[in-house]
Amino acid sequence: MRRAIGRLERLAYERARRDAETASERGLWFDEEEAERAIAFFQLLRHSTGEWVGQPFVLTDWQRWLVGQLLGWKRADGSRRFRIAYVQIARKNGKSTLASGLALYLLLADQEPRAEVYSAATKRDQARIVFDEAVRMARLSPDLRDYLQFYSHSLVVPQLVSSFKPLSSDAHTLDGLNVHGAIIDELHAHRDGRVRDVIETATGARRQPLIFEITTAGAGQGGVCWEERQHAINVLEGTVEDDAFFAFITEPDEGVDWRTREYLEMANPNLGVTVKLEQLEEKRRRAEESPRLQNAFRRLHGNEWVEQVERWLDLAVWDECTGDAEWWELAEQLEGRRAWVGVDLSTNTDLTAAVAAIPLDDGRIALIRRSWIPEDRIAARVERDRVPYDRWARDGVIETTPGDVIDHDFIREALIEWARRYRIAEICYDPFLAMQFALRCQDDGLPMVEHRQGFVSMNEPSRTFERLLLARKIVHGGDPVLRWCAGNVAIAENASGLIKPDKKQSTERIDAIVAAIMAVGRAAAPQAEPRPPTIWSL
Repeated sequence: MRRAIGRLERLAYERARRDAETASERGLWFDEEEAERAIAFFQLLRHSTGEWVGQPFVLTDWQRWLVGQLLGWKRADGSRRFRIAYVQIARKNGKSTLASGLALYLLLADQEPRAEVYSAATKRDQARIVFDEAVRMARLSPDLRDYLQFYSHSLVVPQLVSSFKPLSSDAHTLDGLNVHGAIIDELHAHRDGRVRDVIETATGARRQPLIFEITTAGAGQGGVCWEERQHAINVLEGTVEDDAFFAFITEPDEGVDWRTREYLEMANPNLGVTVKLEQLEEKRRRAEESPRLQNAFRRLHGNEWVEQVERWLDLAVWDECTGDAEWWELAEQLEGRRAWVGVDLSTNTDLTAAVAAIPLDDGRIALIRRSWIPEDRIAARVERDRVPYDRWARDGVIETTPGDVIDHDFIREALIEWARRYRIAEICYDPFLAMQFALRCQDDGLPMVEHRQGFVSMNEPSRTFERLLLARKIVHGGDPVLRWCAGNVAIAENASGLIKPDKKQSTERIDAIVAAIMAVGRAAAPQAEPRPPTIWSL
């Protein structure tokens, strides 16, 4: 049955197509024989419940594609490419059964001596769902059961000295692991990232470990699942490059009516197989009568992340504002023009950004950005944020300052350099973190202007920035850091209807966009007349 698919699912397929054309340049290759071998393994398994009990586990189209991609891609040394997989699918679409089969593959067919495979969750009962299903399938599978020993809390392969066990978040169970494979079930239910972090740390001694995270959409922003979801979206959208991370999300596109079949098709890839349309439609009818049931229906069966702060800027619109020149070319082409600058110093350990807004003759405003990060923090930030700060620093996309905190003198010297290249009208800063910095800049003759980041100060600049972007009157040259920040930013609105970027609710760093909003707001404002000449504008 052909079904409607959502944007994020489509992006997963498009990523695979791009990889087929370009991944070899990164030392990656697709092992078709291994992919087919993995798919064939599932047919050795037998279903243990429902109408298919006792029948071979024949993967549906999306499952076959997922298994092939996940297990077929290799690195140059022949080890598996993907080390973490995030799979977010609506309830009852067979993701737990698929995870059980994958756990058995990692246990039996991955050619890993002394493999340790785990099904992990916040509670042991939840962890046993995938484990118990794997045990039932294995018992019904004549080609596999003779290789296994069945115990109440483990599944053992004596010939390989390998085991599969359920694992909960109890402290005494999380020590001494040497993880080859792990299924993390219902990631949205994890209050923090402790279980996931322990498992990932415990894979260090393995050649090709795999962590398979499965979940239905959660509620509210924050937590490990939200973080993984946002990273998955960034990878799918191409904002962040992470060749070791696999992402697959089936959720309806924004604006699709939740009462339509199209909505259900986008969220439920097994619609018509394990998910029955008539049952979903009955639940939907009940949900139409109750807001409480509607919220649960949209989360569980529509795979919608509910009660979340929506992403503010549309990256599709953002990409249309790239312009004809690359971002580094813009900086050279626009020398000598008048500029308004926004600076967001953030904290001493985080990314700091300065953005110059330069009005063009055709009514557009060009953005020129510079960013800094403490040199000693790069490795930790790459590991924590999974953002390629190291590659960006190597390629000159961002700059480093010595030590483990931002050296503000580097930013001050950069602003002085900009003042020699452009006719700077104003440099906007938030005095909350930058008062001493601003005083030193003023001593250098730079035109510093206070620009607080509260609702009153940021409302009009934020609305101006949004309006100009939607009118395609922003040009950024494809700057990767600006795009990354644009994809992260969430907006907050107070009781008076005033808006501002919300750093707490945003998924990752938004410093460059905050600086851009301040700069664009001043550059586009009617009162943005040149200040009295400074030594830098004479």
